[in-house]
Formats: sequence, C-alpha cells, structure tokens
Amino acid sequence: MTGFIARRLASLVPLLLVVSLAIFVMLHLGRGDPAMDYLRLSQIPPTDAAVAQARADLGLDRPLAVQYLAWLGDAVRLDFGHSWVTHRAVLDDLAIFVPATLELTAAALALTLALALPLGVAAALARDRWPDHLARAVAFLGVCVPNFWLGYVLILVFAVGLGWLPAMGRGGLSHLLLPAIATAAMSAGVLLRLVRASVLGHLSARHLLFARARGLPRRTVIGRHVLLNAMLPPLTAVGLTLGELLGGAMVVEVVFGWPGVGRYALQAISNRDFPALQGFVVVMTLVFVLCNLAVDIAYAWLDPRLRLGLAGR
Repeated sequence: MTGFIARRLASLVPLLLVVSLAIFVMLHLGRGDPAMDYLRLSQIPPTDAAVAQARADLGLDRPLAVQYLAWLGDAVRLDFGHSWVTHRAVLDDLAIFVPATLELTAAALALTLALALPLGVAAALARDRWPDHLARAVAFLGVCVPNFWLGYVLILVFAVGLGWLPAMGRGGLSHLLLPAIATAAMSAGVLLRLVRASVLGHLSARHLLFARARGLPRRTVIGRHVLLNAMLPPLTAVGLTLGELLGGAMVVEVVFGWPGVGRYALQAISNRDFPALQGFVVVMTLVFVLCNLAVDIAYAWLDPRLRLGLAGR
C-alpha cells in the first residue's frame, strides 16, 4: 500500500507541470496586453513609459519559455506572485478562500452520500414499486435542475418566503444548509442511479442463490453479499463526483455570497488577474488529485483483490 501511495504522489508532478504550462500559455497568448491589465488594476495611467516599465517589472519582455521557467521556479517554492487586485500574495489569498470552498464541498459530499446510498439501495430492493419510482424521480430532478437555478429557488422559498434560513454569507449550519443542497443535488442524482444499478446487478448474481440455499438470513445476504460488493463502483465514481462538487460549489458560492475560492476566481477572471488565475488553477488541481488519491486508497482498503495485489508488489 505504501508503494501504491508513493507512485500516485509521484504521478502528481507531471500532471501539475502539464496543467501549469497549459494555463500559463493560454493566459499569455490570449488577447490583450498583461502589462495594460496590470496598470489598469493598479490605477496607473498607461503611458508608453509606464507600459514599458510594467513589462520589465513583470518580466513580460523576456521570451515566453523564460517567463514560464521563472514562474515555475517560484511556484515550486509556493510563491505564485501577488494578485493584481488584492495586492496580497496569491497563496495568502487562497489560504483565506479555499477552506470555505472545502467546507461547502465536504458538506455537499456528505449530503450526496446520505441521500444517494440509502435511496439507491431502497430503489433496487423495491424495484418497479413506488419507492423505486420515487427515488428515480428524485434522481431525475437532481440531474436536470441546474445548481445555480436551484440555489435561487431555495433562497426564494426558505429564506425569503418562509424565513427559516439565511440567504447569504457564511456562518453556522443554517448558513451551510441551502448552498450544500444546491451543490449536492446533481451529484446525488447521478450517484443514486449508479447505486441502484449496481445493487440490482448483484441481486441477480448466482452466488446469492447458494447463500440463500445455505439458509442465510435475508439481512445477512443483502448486507454481506450484496451491499459490500455493490458499493465498489459507486465509490469509484465518488472521485469524479468530488470534481463535480468542487466546480458546482464555486458556482453556488456566487449565488449565496459564500466567501469561497469561486468568487475569488471569478474576480480574477473578470479582471484578467494573471497571478491569481495561475495559482488558483494549480492549487485546485492539487486539491482535486489528492481527493481522488484518498478515494483510491479507500477503494484498495475495501477491495481484497486489489489489496492483495498491492501487497504482492
């Protein structure tokens, strides 16, 4: 297992290099002059002398490859430069905003699992009966409704209409509930259908006939021989769900005024804040890959075949 984790961590290096190079090239080959953006955000008149000085200060007068290597050398030391909007170190900004996004994503993931797992299992065990139809309708609505639109509906009903929950800001559980629901709805719908299909596939497996023939109680058959095996495919999908939840959380943050990294990224995009955008993409890529690594480790722990295979290496 240790070797497996070490190999996965080593694979982060080329991935982060590719991502950092891609975002660096796309930003610097886009329309406009970064020096002009820097002067505009710094409220400095864009005279010819000021533009030339800005290009020299930012290193934009050097070849693109040299610029990237210089930025990469700083990034390895976790120095992503200073935001042109906030004038603070990008890493300091991300340290402020990323925890709020991770809190919302973790709450949405917990809500996704709490809804999808029991409803998916209940739908499979009651196939073609009313619990199955109800669960499938919930999954259909969750997949079809955009999370930002659902966020506005939740605010209109529970914050404005009923006055039960706050509409904006970050605080306690009451502030977290509505944005977590809006973020989790689509992922819960997808995972619910996957759990249902996986459980149905194992319910028709031949080894269950032998288990029942041995006189094992239905609860034991379902719990040990169906659910444990049926949870492996959904667990694999959780890794992709984390990426979907992170992206959805950053959209929902704007709707609910949640002080997360999504609002920070949107501000950086609208202002063409190059250092903030580069640091944001690299850090969020690292967070996503580490979350997937945690899922892979959990998968290896649950699946004896994979665990034995890793032990033999």
